[in-house]
Amino acid sequence: TGRSPQVKAFVTQDIPLYHNLEMKHLPGADPELVLLSRRYEELERIPLSDMTREEINQLVQELGFYRKETPDAPVPEEFQFAPAKPLPVLRPPQAPTTDGKTPPKWDKEERPDL
Repeated sequence: TGRSPQVKAFVTQDIPLYHNLEMKHLPGADPELVLLSRRYEELERIPLSDMTREEINQLVQELGFYRKETPDAPVPEEFQFAPAKPLPVLRPPQAPTTDGKTPPKWDKEERPDL
């Protein structure tokens, strides 16, 4: 099976410009974007086969990956730990603490594990 020239162009020309975005070649596998937490837990898989290079770039930027001007350009401090597009967090109900107060709940926009 042939790989999309759009995906190949993204892999060879665009990935080096993104901070914290890495390519892992898996022979025979369809191209997909695998989002991992800071603990390398899989969060989501997004198939890329039917996407254009522009669509993939837009998606990656919407997910919060920082795009540098050149592969060796410095990354601003506020983007060192990017990306971090929040995904819904499902948490079990919180029990009150020993002092009778309910612990704070994570806002759905917060992802401490990203």
